[in-house]
Amino acid sequence: MKIDFKLLPAGRQAEFQIDYMGFFSRKRIGIDLGTANTLVYVQGKGIVLNEPTVVAYSLEDRRILTVGNDAKQMLGRTPGSIIASRPMREGVIADYTTTSAMITYFIKKAVQGKTMWTDVMISIPGGSSQVEKRAVVSACKQAGAKDVYLIEEPLAAAIGAKIPISQASGHMIVNMGGGTAEIAIISLGQLVAYKTVRVAGTKIDEAIMQHLRKKHNVVVGERTAEEVKIKIGSAFIEEGDGYVERTTEVRGRDIQTGLPRILEIGEKSINEGIQKPLKQILEGIKEVLGMAPPELAADIVDKGIVLSGGTALLHNLNRYITYYTGVSAFVVEDPLFCVIRGVGVTIENLDSFKNAIK
Repeated sequence: MKIDFKLLPAGRQAEFQIDYMGFFSRKRIGIDLGTANTLVYVQGKGIVLNEPTVVAYSLEDRRILTVGNDAKQMLGRTPGSIIASRPMREGVIADYTTTSAMITYFIKKAVQGKTMWTDVMISIPGGSSQVEKRAVVSACKQAGAKDVYLIEEPLAAAIGAKIPISQASGHMIVNMGGGTAEIAIISLGQLVAYKTVRVAGTKIDEAIMQHLRKKHNVVVGERTAEEVKIKIGSAFIEEGDGYVERTTEVRGRDIQTGLPRILEIGEKSINEGIQKPLKQILEGIKEVLGMAPPELAADIVDKGIVLSGGTALLHNLNRYITYYTGVSAFVVEDPLFCVIRGVGVTIENLDSFKNAIK
């Protein structure tokens, strides 16, 4: 179809032409669909959305009630007729219908309802199966995407961390989100060695819940456990001169009496409780280090291990990894936004990163 803009009023020709071209031009958006949080990048605008990956729906008819921030506030607080849950588990889709509805919500919110002619790039765990990949593509298509591109999270995180992945040099990145720890060695724009450990922030929260129940006879919910992790969670305790243990109040339900209870808990106790998931991540890092060819291993020793993702913010996690591997580890700036920054750079420069796109 061709429109002759000269037939329009003289003062409106330019305005109508801009609207017309904007309507039919392809929009590109990037999505970091995480177990804990979803972030959206719009081409030319940057990161426009950062909300929890939580959906609240009616149990009776599966009708979606709310998504994101509002839904997270309902976790553990809903009546029997409403369920608030995370449709992603360990980095992959656990509830297809709910995930598709959630992606639709996030895309419409990001592009202000104009989903026509929208191309989507979405990050996926390294080594995802074909079934998992098809589920992600199908969910995006259901949400109205025209074309769907996939990029593995370790590569996206490395691009977001400004690592020169195309060089003939070894770089190691550990991207730890809510559901998975993506561990990879990258050279010449490809994953040379990688492992997805399905343990990260959510498992650490669960470990805190279990620890408080077993050691302190207090039952707490997911949100409270996450708050404890943020306030006093520590992967590595250094009791040097001047050390003062951090503490916080925890509100929960006493197992024995069934009544509300408040107790003060210290970081040493929480550190004890989260050792199992930390060791699982550490073993994954050691395994990938063991896969590295000698020359790339030497590069990693020189450059260190890059830590990204929200779980990288856990206090002293870099020191924990450095201590037990002997390789220096450091956290990138704004680690929570590392993957979505990488997705954004990629959609803005598709030709430059075509080898990284699935």
